[in-house]
Amino acid sequence: MFKKILIANRGEIACRVAATARRLGIRTVAVYSDADANAKHVLACDEAVHIGASSPKESYLRGDRIIEAARVTGAQAIHPGYGFLSENEDFAQACADAGLVFIGPSPAAIKAMGLKAESKQLMDKAGVPLVPGYHGAYQDPALLKREADRIGYPVLIKASAGGGGKGMRAVNAPAEFDAALASCKREAINSFGDDAVLVERYVTRPRHIEIQVFGDTQGNVVYLFERDCSVQRRHQKVLEEAPAPGMTDARRREMGEAAVAAAKAVGYVGAGTVEFIAEPAEGGDLRFYFMEMNTRLQVEHPVTEAITGLDLVEWQLRVAAGEPLPMKQSELHIHGHAIEARICAENPDANFLPATGRLEVYRTPPDAKSFELGNLRLDHGVREGDAISPYYDSMIAKLIVWGADRAQALARLDAALAQTHIVGLHTNVAFLRRVVQSRSFAQADLDTALIERERDVLFNAAPLPLPVAAAGVVAHALANERALETADPWSRRDGWRLHGAAVRRFDLEAQGAHHVARLERTHDGAMGLAIGADRWPFAASSRGADVHDVALAGKRHVLTVYATGERISIFAPDGHAVIDEIDPIAHAADGVVEGGRLTAPMPGKLIAFLAQPGDGVKLGQPLAVMEAMKMEHTITAPRDGTVQELLYAAGDQVSEGGELLRLAAA
Repeated sequence: MFKKILIANRGEIACRVAATARRLGIRTVAVYSDADANAKHVLACDEAVHIGASSPKESYLRGDRIIEAARVTGAQAIHPGYGFLSENEDFAQACADAGLVFIGPSPAAIKAMGLKAESKQLMDKAGVPLVPGYHGAYQDPALLKREADRIGYPVLIKASAGGGGKGMRAVNAPAEFDAALASCKREAINSFGDDAVLVERYVTRPRHIEIQVFGDTQGNVVYLFERDCSVQRRHQKVLEEAPAPGMTDARRREMGEAAVAAAKAVGYVGAGTVEFIAEPAEGGDLRFYFMEMNTRLQVEHPVTEAITGLDLVEWQLRVAAGEPLPMKQSELHIHGHAIEARICAENPDANFLPATGRLEVYRTPPDAKSFELGNLRLDHGVREGDAISPYYDSMIAKLIVWGADRAQALARLDAALAQTHIVGLHTNVAFLRRVVQSRSFAQADLDTALIERERDVLFNAAPLPLPVAAAGVVAHALANERALETADPWSRRDGWRLHGAAVRRFDLEAQGAHHVARLERTHDGAMGLAIGADRWPFAASSRGADVHDVALAGKRHVLTVYATGERISIFAPDGHAVIDEIDPIAHAADGVVEGGRLTAPMPGKLIAFLAQPGDGVKLGQPLAVMEAMKMEHTITAPRDGTVQELLYAAGDQVSEGGELLRLAAA
């Protein structure tokens, strides 16, 4: 076994690899960029080496610097994690040339499976079922369009060298093809350095089911069962579970054996995932097609660990060190059900735009353990106070639950998400709860269109009722004041009066509307909360600085409240709300924001303007394309008008809120 390894990654996967290495007595070396100088993964390792500026192209994609860091620290092997250089055959070969073990498959296997078109040709020869499509090397746009017309719409354009939903577009009609192809090629060249694409029939109700495989240097390959990753947004996974609901033993064995055949076709060594698209077949079973093979550890590997009781990173290290697979196929079994939720910095109600900012509050379920098997696991690489930057992926953490069956796992996941409180930037936590509670997910009616199908209940959901949220604001204020009380009754801050009643005013802004809440106290100590003409009996007590027991109109609520400046975040078991408590005097001089501006919804790089000064545009017309967190985002016109001035050039970095162009009213 190795004595020291370098982890060529960051965030939660670097922390996760370091945890297993520490358990096995292996020393670890972290690498970090400028943005990650104080990151959690740096402290999780025994040593750390700075490798460059914040941009991945200047740090985590610099294979030469990573190999030099391994050399100077005496590391014997490099674990690539996932993303960055994990599926780069040139990097794997450079490791071998430098006398380092690449903890992954051979460069030849990475190359064979890295290009989707070539891998599908290889799978066709191996007898693995394929979706009808064009997988050729000739990339003339006119030819690709003709192939799409031949296959029949809808079709899916996918970057040949890609993964993770990047460089992928569904096209529903011939008129949409050219623009979708251009966008795919831009995203592919930026993400993978290769703009080649393939075109396939778009399966209309597909399930995304993948098989975890493992191979060793002795030629043994096993499959560790399947994961269902059908719940996706923008072709990226949101929830993953194992085993796949509704999977029969016969179909599981058939898909597992097909995945093993795919791995053996390239002499695969290490952890890999063979991904299939599945659709309903006659008799309620599934028809499946090979989609791609990911030649690395997957983000969702913890659900496989949860149902098998195995540490897949330990398997990776043992196989890379030349040991045989720890278990045979006949020794592998499924125990219970596991689900993983990806907690991301993004705004689901704004088409999942990535968000940046500081984790002002980051509170997670108290029973969650990091990188350990159990009923509740939280894999993360951040701490409260850390910043989520625009340079890397938007994922904050992975929440993994295990249950004896799917119903128990669902209940545990919902409860754990309710205990996850993040303040400081947009996240998808509340959205994940709505998905878990949706009819389709609860009943395992799964396919990649689930989110769109359940749109009415998943998006723009109502926050906590205003009276409950206001009660949380008032309870928090009272708790803070009690902490400052003295024994002198004339100095008390609770509204005590020698006679008569006291009224305290709270100016609140919620969802763009102004509300006045009044806390009324009578001489006998009874309290009421009033908003407008409505009034309710009110009482509050506190369990600590943030948790308050509130009685409102005879109903008890347990509210967790965090104040960051004027912004108050209120969390309850059945939802949350954000309210700004306004100081009327401090805001008396605020002016009105000037109209006619169009600003960046997130920090990123401007790829292109799609309109020029003098052009007339219509509501919803695409005006600009930005790239942030490895994805392209199209900015559209908020109204009809005429473009007056462009304020940036293609390639410029733009801060969140930066004015992109000026738009005159029509």
